[in-house]
Amino acid sequence: MAGAKPGVHLLTLKPVSVHDTLKKGGKFIKWEEDTSQNMPDRQITLNVDADGFFLYWGVPANQELEILDINMIRDTRTGKYAKQPKQKTLDLIPNRDENDNLLTVAYGTDLVNITFYNFVALEPNVAKFWVDQLFEMASNKLSQNASRTTYLRKAYTKLTLQAMDGKIPLKNIYKMFPDKKRVDLALANKHGTAVNLEDFTWEYFMAFLDKVCGRPELQTILEECGSKNKPFITLDQFMKFINTKQRDPRLNEVLYPPLKKEQVRQIMENYESPSHLDRDQISLKAFSNYLAGEENNIVPPEKLDLVDDMNQPLCHYFINSSHNTYLTVGQLTGLSSVEMYRQVLLTGCRCIELDCWKGRPPDEEPYITHGFTMTTEISFKEVLEAIAESAFKASNYPVILSFENHVDSPTQQAKMANYCKTIFGDALLINPLEKFPLVPEQPLPSPQDLLGKILIKNKKKPEMCSKNLEEAGLKELEAESEDEESEETGGEMNKLNSDEGTAYREVIATKEMSTLVNYIQPVKFKRFPDSAKRKRWYEMSSFVETKAMDLLKNFPCEFLEYNKNQLSRMYPKGTRVDSSNYMPQLFWNIGCQMVALNFQTPDIPMQLNMGVFEYNGRSGYLLKPEFMRRTDKEFDPFTDCIVDGIVANTFKITVISGQFLSERKVGVFVEVDMFGIPGDTKKRVKTKMSNGNSLDPVWRNETFYFPQVILPTLASVRISACEENGRFIGHRVLPVSAIRPGYHYICLKNEINQPLILPSLLVYTEVGDFIPTEHQKYADALTDPIRHVNQFDKRQRQLEALMAYETEMVDVPDSPPTPDPQPTPKPKEEIINNNRTSEPGLSIPKEKDNVSTVMTKLDLPSVDELKELKSYDKLQKKQIKEFKDLNKKNQKKLQSEIQKKCSLIEKKFKRSIKKREPQESDLSAQNQTVELQEEQMQELLKLQQELHKQEEKMRLEHLKEAYKKLQDLVEDCHSNHMKKMKDVCEREKKEIQKMMDRKRVNSISEVRESKPEEINEINTRHIKDTVAALRTLEEEQDKRSERLKLNLRGVIQSLNGEFEENQKKLEQELDEEYHQLTVKIALCLQSELQNKGVRNESLSSPLSNHSSPGLAGLSNCSTPTYSSHRRSTNKTMDNSLSPSLSDTDKSFS
Repeated sequence: MAGAKPGVHLLTLKPVSVHDTLKKGGKFIKWEEDTSQNMPDRQITLNVDADGFFLYWGVPANQELEILDINMIRDTRTGKYAKQPKQKTLDLIPNRDENDNLLTVAYGTDLVNITFYNFVALEPNVAKFWVDQLFEMASNKLSQNASRTTYLRKAYTKLTLQAMDGKIPLKNIYKMFPDKKRVDLALANKHGTAVNLEDFTWEYFMAFLDKVCGRPELQTILEECGSKNKPFITLDQFMKFINTKQRDPRLNEVLYPPLKKEQVRQIMENYESPSHLDRDQISLKAFSNYLAGEENNIVPPEKLDLVDDMNQPLCHYFINSSHNTYLTVGQLTGLSSVEMYRQVLLTGCRCIELDCWKGRPPDEEPYITHGFTMTTEISFKEVLEAIAESAFKASNYPVILSFENHVDSPTQQAKMANYCKTIFGDALLINPLEKFPLVPEQPLPSPQDLLGKILIKNKKKPEMCSKNLEEAGLKELEAESEDEESEETGGEMNKLNSDEGTAYREVIATKEMSTLVNYIQPVKFKRFPDSAKRKRWYEMSSFVETKAMDLLKNFPCEFLEYNKNQLSRMYPKGTRVDSSNYMPQLFWNIGCQMVALNFQTPDIPMQLNMGVFEYNGRSGYLLKPEFMRRTDKEFDPFTDCIVDGIVANTFKITVISGQFLSERKVGVFVEVDMFGIPGDTKKRVKTKMSNGNSLDPVWRNETFYFPQVILPTLASVRISACEENGRFIGHRVLPVSAIRPGYHYICLKNEINQPLILPSLLVYTEVGDFIPTEHQKYADALTDPIRHVNQFDKRQRQLEALMAYETEMVDVPDSPPTPDPQPTPKPKEEIINNNRTSEPGLSIPKEKDNVSTVMTKLDLPSVDELKELKSYDKLQKKQIKEFKDLNKKNQKKLQSEIQKKCSLIEKKFKRSIKKREPQESDLSAQNQTVELQEEQMQELLKLQQELHKQEEKMRLEHLKEAYKKLQDLVEDCHSNHMKKMKDVCEREKKEIQKMMDRKRVNSISEVRESKPEEINEINTRHIKDTVAALRTLEEEQDKRSERLKLNLRGVIQSLNGEFEENQKKLEQELDEEYHQLTVKIALCLQSELQNKGVRNESLSSPLSNHSSPGLAGLSNCSTPTYSSHRRSTNKTMDNSLSPSLSDTDKSFS
């Protein structure tokens, strides 16, 4: 969300380091604040494990240790801020020094329900050391965002700490992993109800996890890297994986060069055994450990550090802000709490609210509460003391106290001012800094200038404002400085549930309180031009969310300009009595700095706020994007187009699997939300529900794609996991600009952004710079110029072919177009290209408008061009194969019958010669043989005619099928062209609307000051002009559609004409072939008999009736080749509809 310092950031964050004193342990007395439990004070030994995961202490024998997750520790206190024990407890401590022996640990998983663990050190100076060490570990930013392996180590440590008598109870393992059956199978060697601690090593635990969760997705990832079913990949493959899949393409290659072999080998050494390293291999186990390791976190650790420039004016930052900080539940009833101020400040919040009311006699001490409600009251002085103690624990950057002052007693206001001075001391900024006087056009000081300072925001006395200007020698521009929160009159403002609540009831500030106010002077907001004219950047205004929404909708650009120089504060409307929150992103989008939320309600808006302000060192300040800071930059937060000077991103996330998501055996699902400007926001896309598996669900093809993130520096992705009933499991908020691409684990956090131990998700992300479609080929030409040059000539020919028709499409011809009988051939794969755009360096003639240019490229292909397409070529090959198969089958069948018939004639002929009696005449034997031959030939002829009909049927069907395919192709082409034309026309509509809107805005800007009464007339004229322009465009679109339809009808008519012509030719050829079958069968039979040695002159006589000069050259027994006329026709049909056959393919033999 923020701009970062240029260059490579040197990480200053340090990992957790546990002091030996904490490892060895310290002697304390633990006492209970709740006396109703009758728990006696007892001496214990406090310890911290070697990794700094847990604070634990021993209890009476035969019981487990009490263990606190250090990441869940909210605060540690000593001295007067610690809980005070009873005197009898203090009497147990020898040589105690007042409260310096006290140690209080505030622990909890939300900001309201805090548990306090209270200890008293037995030795002096011990408690302070433990307080500092524990708080440093609890607030460690790397520990709060550790790797997957670190959290598994944490789970292992917890199990080992729960061991009793050297054994880990199985019930603790069952509690951690919900599937008892899987646990039992993984612990196959278990005995009894516990596991020996000495056997339960880290390696054993990791092997146990592998058995509980099969993790087949990891093997799939390894195979994608090139393992080829092997359990390892090579060093080169791993280096390619890191430099392609895991590398952020948005990084500068000079500042962040790709890793070299030596660097990759160093990474491998952290995870791989020496045997694999010697062979330059990384195993599946080591690869899995790398994915879960420190080097592969989803967000680089430097993003958690203080990376923003903190020397910009205060108005250039988003400031973590709270509303009605003292409340713990709703706005009407419930407890107010001093502790809430501590807890809110410890989150890094830098702006808190104090609703101050006049105290009652006799003490007349001001108090804090929500006025005119049933919420309880808390001491104003105690709140200031809590703020003084906690203000700069989480962040050293300035804290803003937003006073809603209802104290109408000058005496009590003076007391309030005195409390501020005495309790805050030097931390309270009273006088303006010398370099930043309170004069018009003077920028506000920076967070760095105000380091460690507390600023008061309170209604300032009007004459005090005038005095400041007079001391600066400047003339008063306006005489009034009014309340910032809508001083409207009327009955509605007296309602308790009004949007603005009690803010409008603030009283006039006294001199004592006014002197405490400097750079945060609240005034009533009038109009944006008025604020720009005054140029008092130290003045700020507060807006209830409803009023802010109206300004956001009507004056977004003006609101954004206002926030470039002045502070603004948003707060929830009064009707949110349940303390729900609005979405803060709405007002971040226009640069509002202090977007105040109800911190006691951890809903999605609050979760987003917590996640966003986790970055930049959790300082509570995030530098706004550059265009929100520079006065020479303009930006429309409602834009859905790319903005000049801002590089849009693309983002894709695939949810692969989950690990240990719930302690219950239930179905789970994952939700992904994108928050940003309206054009980037996309909510509630989710995966499918896992089938009762919360331990290791695996999702298939659950990819969510965000093709264009217009403003990535202001966009965040929230990934959350929920049970099937909607119960929240955990989530994570990630800035789009900081997300690393590749395979990563996302370790989930709870509602207030504390890390959970086991729940995690394995995801694959892709990020990159967005390149518009019309510029994609330019980018390709720049990144791969050699390939571009190689394709240049081929694409030039394509363009020339297209440009040959361009004049035909401008005017619709009277008659449908007919295809060129000899068109220029084109490559098959390039005939229809629905995404064709002009290439870099190629000149395209300009048409009257964008669509006309596109239409010249959308001319339907001719019949000959259709026949060059791959899909049609594929059909031809299929038909050829079918015809060959039928041909071969018929050939085999006919040859078999000829052999049988010839054998029968041969036997009959030889038998007649052998049995012939002398008295029998030669003529009688000859007649018998001839009769037999005629009979056999008639049977063969009948068979041949049947086979010929089969082939005739197939060839006619192929003809129809081919023309049907051509018709489908041209209709598909027409549909695609119509769709593209419609898309282009829609873009034209948007362009016209934008142009008309700009014209309207410019017109309104010109008359807003001089002639505001003309604004309605401008809006009316704008509507009429826009409707007329859009109607004209629609008429043009109808004409273009008609042109394309005429073109389609012309091609269809050409197809029908060619089909009828080719069908007649084929039927004629088939008929001629059919009449030649008798002669061909006779020749085949004669040839076969001669081959068998049946050579008798008498056998030739029956064939003489069928002889033909054209058949004299036949010398083998085969189905005769087609006539020369048929062969010529077939050559034409090869490129049209009939299968193309070679001379051999056209015969039966």
